[in-house]
This record gives sequence, structure tokens and C-alpha cells, in this order.
Amino acid sequence: MATEIAAHITGTVWKIEKAVGGLVAEGEPLLILELMEREVPLEAPVAGREREVGCKASQEVAEGDIVVVLE
Repeated sequence: MATEIAAHITGTVWKIEKAVGGLVAEGEPLLILELMEREVPLEAPVAGREREVGCKASQEVAEGDIVVVLE
């Protein structure tokens, strides 16, 4: 079953921590968003494998945008 993870703030994707296919633990950072010169991690709500990354570094994302899909 897939878990869609949405951006919790509007900001710029500063760094993507895991590549597609990578295993992640619950609470592990998936990517880092930047907002007003502050780095804000987006953490995995559940453990799983990254199936899809719907953004890239330097891309603007809005709160609620689906940025990662775990399976």
C-alpha cells in the first residue's frame, strides 16, 4: 500500500535525502525544504521504500503538494 507524503510548508526543495528505491525508517528525513533561509526537514511518517519523488532540488513546492510516495 502506497503512502503519499505532502509538503507541510510552502518553500523550496533544498536537498533530496533519499533516491527512488531507497529504504527509509520512520522519522528519517526524506528531503529538506528551505523557507526564509531556514532548513525544515520533511520526515517519513512510516518506514518503507521510496517509490516516487515528485520534485527536484531548487523546485518551489506548495503546502499540500505530494512530494514523495513510499511503499
